[in-house]
Formats: sequence, C-alpha cells, structure tokens
Amino acid sequence: MTERPLPATRWVALAIVPFLVVAVVVLFAAPERTGELFAWPIAPPLSAFLLASAYLGGIAYFLAVWRTPSWHRVRHGLPAVAVFASALLVTTLLHLDRFSSNLPFAVWLVLYATTPIAMVWLLVLQRGHDPGARQGAVPQADVAIPAAVRVALAAIGLAALAAGAAALVAPAWLAELWAWQLTPLTARATGAVLTLTGVVNLAMLRDRRWSAFRILYGAQLLSLAAIVVSLLVRRDDLLWDRPLTVPFLALVAAAALAYAAVTAWCELRLRRASTAA
Repeated sequence: MTERPLPATRWVALAIVPFLVVAVVVLFAAPERTGELFAWPIAPPLSAFLLASAYLGGIAYFLAVWRTPSWHRVRHGLPAVAVFASALLVTTLLHLDRFSSNLPFAVWLVLYATTPIAMVWLLVLQRGHDPGARQGAVPQADVAIPAAVRVALAAIGLAALAAGAAALVAPAWLAELWAWQLTPLTARATGAVLTLTGVVNLAMLRDRRWSAFRILYGAQLLSLAAIVVSLLVRRDDLLWDRPLTVPFLALVAAAALAYAAVTAWCELRLRRASTAA
C-alpha cells in the first residue's frame, strides 16, 4: 500500500486552490466591496483580512497536498478543514438573510456544503496509508517533538477550539468582548477560523513526528504572518476598550513566536538527523 496521497486526494486539493486564491485576492484587495464580489458584505475590513489570512494558509496547505510524496505529512490537515468547513456551513444556514444574492454566494454555498463530505471521504479512502501512525516509532531521519511541547501546543489548540465553539454557540457574547466590531455572522466566521489551530494542535497528542506537522506549521506561520500584517494595516479597526483586544494581540504574538521557535528547533534537529542518516 502506497504512502503517497491517492490521486483523488491530490486532485480534490488542487481543485480547491483556485477558489481560495480568488477569495484571498478579493478579501485583501477589495474588503469594502465584499457584498458585491464576495458571498456577503463584511465590515470592518479586519474581519475580511482574518478570513483571508486563513485562506492564505489553506492555499499553502492544499498545494502541499498536491505535491507531497507522503500522506502522513498532510493527513492531520484534513480533519481541521472538515471542522472549519462544517462550522462555516452551519454559520451560512443560520444567517442566510445576510448573504448576497450573487454568484460568489452560490459558489460559497456549494463549496461549504460539499467540502466537509469530501474531507471525510478522503480520510476514509486514505485510511491505512500511514503505517508510521500505528507503529508509533519516529524514523531516524525524522524528529520527535518533545512531550511537553506537544502538550503545551495541544492546550493552546484546546483553548482555540473552545473559543471557536463558544463563538458558534454564543456569537453575541463574543461580539461584546472581541477586539473589533463583529456581527453574529462575522463572530461565527471568526470562531470557525479558530477551530483550525485547535484541531491541528490536538492531533499532536497522538502523533509526535515533526514530519507530520511540518507542512501544517508552515501554513499556520504564513497565516499568522498575514494576521500580524493585517492588524498593523487595519489598526484603526481595533477597539482598545474591549476586554479581549490586548489578550488577542498578545496571543497572536505569542503564537507566532512559539510556532517559529518550535519550527526552528525541529528543523535544526531534522537537518542533523538527515545528515546522520
């Protein structure tokens, strides 16, 4: 049995990329025209930028799925995408009256109605294509992520997942506390974005191979870099009297530094392991 992603997995990943590219361009370049060019009008622009940042990481991830020779390097991303897409589908159905009657919304609805099913289907198809996950051993040419690091990152992931779930269940509560103005729709969309980190990081509790997270952490670092730039560009959207403004900014900074530090440490050890192998 091959460890490569199956053709179906690779083609589905490649098919998703153009939609993400269009969304990133629209959300970053024309946030004031999202009601016309996107599925719904998003205000303030910082909410559009946050969603675009998640999509930017998605582009990097799905391109990696297309190119990678090893399924285990990308497998933990599919459950995260399934949860994220399911959350946005629920959000859409709860706020149909807020969406635009245009082609972008039709595309949005089709994508988020089918993506969760597609991700689960691909996970079933690929089941058993990662023998290393069963064995639990870390190959010599790989790096074992220390247990303390994995538990700490999983705790961050659990907090992000809990916050995302709270936003989906009680968006008005989040809107009152959040760092910038939110509607119930954008609050739930923000919660969906938070689930991505949560699902990926929780997978570290059962998989200690750095190679299984290397691509995902690269994509998350790209998203975090985009969020940092977005916060700088749209700093006037921030509401400094809100309880979560400073904690959110501190969390973004801490996450960027932590992910960069873990990546740098693992990459250094990976080079040494590759040289010794």
